[in-house]
Amino acid sequence: MEDNLATTGFTISYLGTGSGGCIMRNHTAIVVECPTGERILLDAASGNTVLRHGQALGMSPTDFDHCLLSHSHADHCEGLPHIEMQRSRRNPAEQPMQLYGSERALADIGTLLALPTRGLNVDADGALRTDGRRSITFRPTEPGEWVQLTPGVRARCAPVNHIGGAIAWRVESGGHAVVFSGDTRWCPELADLAHGATLLIHEAFCTEDDRSQADNVAHATAAEAGRIAQMAGVGSLTLTHIDNAFHADTEPLAAEARSVYDGPVAVAEDCWQQRV
Repeated sequence: MEDNLATTGFTISYLGTGSGGCIMRNHTAIVVECPTGERILLDAASGNTVLRHGQALGMSPTDFDHCLLSHSHADHCEGLPHIEMQRSRRNPAEQPMQLYGSERALADIGTLLALPTRGLNVDADGALRTDGRRSITFRPTEPGEWVQLTPGVRARCAPVNHIGGAIAWRVESGGHAVVFSGDTRWCPELADLAHGATLLIHEAFCTEDDRSQADNVAHATAAEAGRIAQMAGVGSLTLTHIDNAFHADTEPLAAEARSVYDGPVAVAEDCWQQRV
């Protein structure tokens, strides 16, 4: 797959692009490398996806000081304990990872991190190692609230239609914007968050032929992703969260999105890097 090359802008690294039930791809984790150099992690997959595929692309877990969480389903967040452990081992003096999400999602993450075998103490502010070093700081985020991640990077979120506490994220830096839908059914409000963005990364669980299946599991079709991209007037659309049925041939997803969206459409795959 060819990159969308640009002299400036974002580099997007897709560490995992599969749906929760996909056995052909890794679960969702995306790295947004900003024009100013920061690497922002969108979701954390499950297992060691971020560690393995990050390493393959020249990234260390110590690169990820900020993680924007879409929701607390296992395929989007259960990689966090592995990331936390490797950050702490590789650099004991590392500043805590800043974890942003809804109050509901962060409460669930607290439960995940509090398992006795983790070796962590969890409080309302995040997680601490047994020696008292804080390794994760929770940053509850309200919809519409701008969060200044670094001097050159800011983000805000909006609720989407999936589970309680599910949100989409918009990241802005250097005059560019990337929007990540997370998991969602058809959600017209997402078009407001994505308005004028450089890139929309939107889930595409299936085509309209199987839309009842998408509705049953609270996901979107490729056509719905394309409609949001068209409504928002984004520069390009990338589809992700791919299910088993479309792993080997993603063209039906891309073609359906193109039928309702006038801009460029790509379908992500694991370890693909896209420049926008």
